[in-house]
Amino acid sequence: MNVPAQLNRLTEDYQKSDAAHHIHAFVDQKALNAEGPRVMVRGEGLYLWDSEGKRYLDGMSGLWCTQLGYGRRDLTAAAAAQMDQLAYYNMFFHTTHPAVIELSELLFSLLPGHYSHVIYTNSGSEANEVLIRTVRRYWQVVGQPQKKIMIGRWNGYHGSTLAASALGGMKFMHEMGGLIPDVAHIDEPYWYAHGGELTPAEFGRRCALQLEEKILELGAENVAGFIAEPFQGAGGMIFPPESYWPEIQRICRQYDVLLCADEVIGGFGRTGEWFAHQHFGFEPDTLSIAKGLTSGYLPMGGLVLSKRVADALVERGGVFAHGLTYSGHPVAAAVALANLKALRDEGIVRQVKNDTGPYLQKILHEVFGNHPMIGEIQGTGLLAALQFAEDKSTRKRFENENDLAWRCRTFGFEEGVIIRSTLGRMIMAPALVATRTELDELVEKTRIAVDRTARIAGKL
Repeated sequence: MNVPAQLNRLTEDYQKSDAAHHIHAFVDQKALNAEGPRVMVRGEGLYLWDSEGKRYLDGMSGLWCTQLGYGRRDLTAAAAAQMDQLAYYNMFFHTTHPAVIELSELLFSLLPGHYSHVIYTNSGSEANEVLIRTVRRYWQVVGQPQKKIMIGRWNGYHGSTLAASALGGMKFMHEMGGLIPDVAHIDEPYWYAHGGELTPAEFGRRCALQLEEKILELGAENVAGFIAEPFQGAGGMIFPPESYWPEIQRICRQYDVLLCADEVIGGFGRTGEWFAHQHFGFEPDTLSIAKGLTSGYLPMGGLVLSKRVADALVERGGVFAHGLTYSGHPVAAAVALANLKALRDEGIVRQVKNDTGPYLQKILHEVFGNHPMIGEIQGTGLLAALQFAEDKSTRKRFENENDLAWRCRTFGFEEGVIIRSTLGRMIMAPALVATRTELDELVEKTRIAVDRTARIAGKL
């Protein structure tokens, strides 16, 4: 009989075996082996417990994905019921199944009306891999096969696979072989770091105009699409100025370049809207989705297509030479269906927009608005970023901001809260079911971690 993993082993035993068999994400493995990873063994609501019995408030929803928190019995029941009925079948061989059909019916009832089709994947990285091929195929079908170039942004993140990391703009990932032909980049709209003497509005327009300059440099007849996150996630939860997205959309429409939004982090209620592009007020041609689609309970992602793109592929495209073994997996689809129903029927997205989201932003500004370590607070809904600053009046950043932020993250673990450090920014994105009491705990423990960091930096 199959049983869950044993939970009665010593932490050191788990760590030794982990070191013998795993290479972890974005970490110096040798250093991690010397330190030993935390071994998480249980989750309930917003909380996690490690193998030593220590409890943590998960201020990052795992990796921006556990929208409903941990331990949702309705999601596990949906998985079990689907496993009993149809544990697996594929979408090859001219077949489909009820779970994926019902999921798509609900998904498109939540999306704006100009979207019609979806290609399911196992992750956001895969969704962005599929994006490149799909966009290029679209231009082939409509008679412009020379339109191949994708433009992304420096410090953007679209996944860790080869093509997805090439779309992203993290140079240290490119150094590990993450480059492919026909991909270009423009600057990120990070006003605090790069705005200089420009106002946010001026800087937002200037960053957007870089897209026009790049299109003209490459030739509009050669550019297939522009991909960006509505707000940058792994790059530091960076929100562009309000002037940015309207200008980006204008440029894409003027030069007939597909506007592709990476909604892997921003989708499914995080901003208080179902999708982040709705919060920012623009209309993409494609959406890359994952993470919150299943609340992280099972791997699933997808590429959502506008009617413009889908109609061309369906009516004129012939054979679509793409497929994944687990695309539209029945059990993942059943869990996603239960997850979206809960987000809708329990009014969770509406609650984030009208109650808990504004509350989190309010208490963050109350606690950190005059903090000597914090130069800027960005966020909306249940996500936020705290920008470290050595001199708030000039927006001067610490030369060792990476080290300070990493220490702050470590202090957070010690205080029993999980927050993330990226460059000189501390970021948080708690589960959408967070209560005001839990948000108070998140902010208070973050304050303690920031204060401890400020003492090291000589700011307190």
